Amino acid sequence: MTTGSPIRSTERPDTPTSIHVAPTLAAALDALNEYGAAGSAFAGGTWIMRSPIRHEQMKAHYVAIGRIAELTTVRIGNDAVEIGAAVTHVALATALAGLPEFAVLANAAGRSANPAIRSMATIGGNLSTSEFAAADCVPALLCLDAEVEIAGRDVRERVSLADFLRSRSSFAPGRLVTRIIVPRGERKSAHIRLPLRSAGDYPVAIVSLAASIDAAGRVRTARIAVGSVEPVARRWERLEAALVGRPLDAAAAARAAAELAGEFVGRDGVDAPAWYRVSVLPGLVRRATIAALSS
Repeated sequence: MTTGSPIRSTERPDTPTSIHVAPTLAAALDALNEYGAAGSAFAGGTWIMRSPIRHEQMKAHYVAIGRIAELTTVRIGNDAVEIGAAVTHVALATALAGLPEFAVLANAAGRSANPAIRSMATIGGNLSTSEFAAADCVPALLCLDAEVEIAGRDVRERVSLADFLRSRSSFAPGRLVTRIIVPRGERKSAHIRLPLRSAGDYPVAIVSLAASIDAAGRVRTARIAVGSVEPVARRWERLEAALVGRPLDAAAAARAAAELAGEFVGRDGVDAPAWYRVSVLPGLVRRATIAALSS
C-alpha cells in the first residue's frame, strides 16, 4: 500500500478497485467524502474481509485509517477515557488493565472472539457494523454511558452510544466514527458472555453490568446492557430500576431478571434459537452480579 496513491485492482468484480491509505484524519475524511456511497473506512478488516463469505458486495473504494495516530490512541484523563476508533481490542484491554472501574470493558475487549481477531479488530468497527449482533464491546460501552464522536469533512458531533446504534445505518456517506468517550467514576462492573461450541468464538448472549454502591451497601445507580440476544444491544432499564435502592444481591437480581426477561424478543440463528437466548439471561445476570461484587 502507498500513502495517497490508491492501490487498484480489476481482477474480480467483488474486490475493491482502490484502497487509499490515509496519513491523517483530514485526508481520510476528504477521501471518504470524495468516494461517497461507493467508499468505506477500513481498519482491522475482520468484518469487511469476510464479505464474500456472507455473499455481500464489497465497496468499490476503501480508506485505510489504521495508521492515523489520533485514531489509534487511548487517552486516560481525570474525567473520561477517550478511545480512538482504530484502537484494537487487545490494545484497549491492555490500556484499561490497571483501571478497576473499567473492568467490564477490559474484559469485553480482552475476551472477544479469539486472539487473532482481537489483535486486528477495532473498537470503531465493532460499533459501526450494524449486521454484527454479537459484538462484545457494544453492551459493555452501553453500561458505561459511553458517547461516540462522528466526524465529516466539515462537522464533528458527539452522540450517546444508544442514539448512535439507532441511527448508524442511516449516516450520510463520508461520516466516520473517530473516538469513543467513556466517563470515569467509582463503580463495580462485570461482563459475562455465553459462547457455544457450535457458535465458534461469538456469544449467543451477553450481559454487561455496572453499578455504583452507596455507603450503606445499596445500589445507587445501575446500568445493565444485553447483547447478542436481539439484533441490536440495548440497556435493560426495568431491571436496572429493580436493583436501585437495594443491596446488590445475585439471587435477587436473577429473580428480577427472570420476571422481566419476557420483554426481550430473541433472534433466531444457526448458533442458537431465539427462545434459548432469552432463557439464559437470568443465569447470566446472576453471574454478572457475582463477578461485579468481587471486582
